[in-house]
Amino acid sequence: MNSFSLDFSFLEEGFTAQDILEQKINESSLSDDKDAFYVADLGDIVKKHIRWLKALPRVTPFYAVKCNDSKAIVTTIANLGAGFDCASKAEIQFVQNIGVQPERIIYANPCKQISEIKYAASCGVEKMTFDSEGELIKVAKNHPNAKLVLRIATDDCKAMCQLSVKFGATLKTSRLLLERAKELNIDVIGVSFHVGSDSRDPQQTFVQAISDARCVFDMGAELGFNIHLLDIGGGFPGSKNSRLNFEEVISVINLTLDKYFPANSGVQIIAEPGRYYVASAFTLAVNVIAKKVMLTEQTGSHDEDDASKKTLMYYVNDGIHGSFNLITRFRMEMGIVRKKKSKPDEKLYSSSIWGPTCDSDDRIIEQCDLPELEVGDWILFENMGAYTVVASSTFNGFPRPTLHFVMSRPHWQLMHTIQEHGTFPEVPELNDVHVSCVSKNRMELNSIACIV
Repeated sequence: MNSFSLDFSFLEEGFTAQDILEQKINESSLSDDKDAFYVADLGDIVKKHIRWLKALPRVTPFYAVKCNDSKAIVTTIANLGAGFDCASKAEIQFVQNIGVQPERIIYANPCKQISEIKYAASCGVEKMTFDSEGELIKVAKNHPNAKLVLRIATDDCKAMCQLSVKFGATLKTSRLLLERAKELNIDVIGVSFHVGSDSRDPQQTFVQAISDARCVFDMGAELGFNIHLLDIGGGFPGSKNSRLNFEEVISVINLTLDKYFPANSGVQIIAEPGRYYVASAFTLAVNVIAKKVMLTEQTGSHDEDDASKKTLMYYVNDGIHGSFNLITRFRMEMGIVRKKKSKPDEKLYSSSIWGPTCDSDDRIIEQCDLPELEVGDWILFENMGAYTVVASSTFNGFPRPTLHFVMSRPHWQLMHTIQEHGTFPEVPELNDVHVSCVSKNRMELNSIACIV
């Protein structure tokens, strides 16, 4: 297998991604240039891939490019041998330009523009999803050799991001669509679903969806289709602080797959993880560029310190038009404050954190308790790899944060072992990486829980 070239910096022995982050903060203290930036550990991606292979040995990951399309991320995952879930012509072009073969791509968008269907046909991408008769007709005219995957709806009412309101066919509609595909002489080879993101009850949703998929497989067999691909979608947690427990979710998935699609059934099983791979690899550093103190007089107070209640508004150089565009839909687990000067047992104040633009809705955190900060202090946000970089804009002329990719030499060697041999050496049990901001030089850092 050819190696896909990577652009990153090696971590010297004994150093971590956290050390690089702190080094860059220290360097910024020598100038007024304190732009927001990311440090991303590609080694975390390698560890996540190994964990996936061990936890879901029957399920081939097809990384959801929409989650984070940074070239270093996609190239690392390509080197690991995963496939790719693409939703547009541009995403297909992108992964093929780094050398990914068309059989490693599923065009997983049930609603496609005709010109993009034709493009997929021209570059050899055959696997694509559909959930309507209109899509069948478009594909029959413009890509008759396509290998179609019928997307079915799931009960994702307990998910933060409910995809079935937009995509997916019911079981009744699925039979009608299979019959129509037969009339159009279009090959249906698989069934797919997505349980939604950040679900409060993904286990039950996966059980029902896999069971429903079995029903559609049986419908297809009755009509003469050789359906042999099951795509169980995404929705897998990507950080240790997620409300979902990865082990609990995959335990239910494995048991249900063994029940409805046993190993000897000949069914190929894939999934579309996105945030699972990238969330915990990224830490974002933003700088406090402005501060406003709000005083509210407290009646009936005889204590001079309590005579006025102080709340603080902080303005930082990234916001909801940048890295926080989509992530505020999900829970913000932790911010870490890096102060120039820190005192033990500092008083905490009710605070809010705002982005830099002129939009009054550009608020990152509505309320959290923080020690008093000054202009020039830093706030670090962990688990920022998913739906951040890819969704950012330059609204109001504010630049996107700079990306700094790093990897240790042991992780580099692990990646190449997987690439060359299709397997990996035994390593200790791997947990999701939770970025720790404790460094060799003992920077003063204070953890604070943030409420959105």
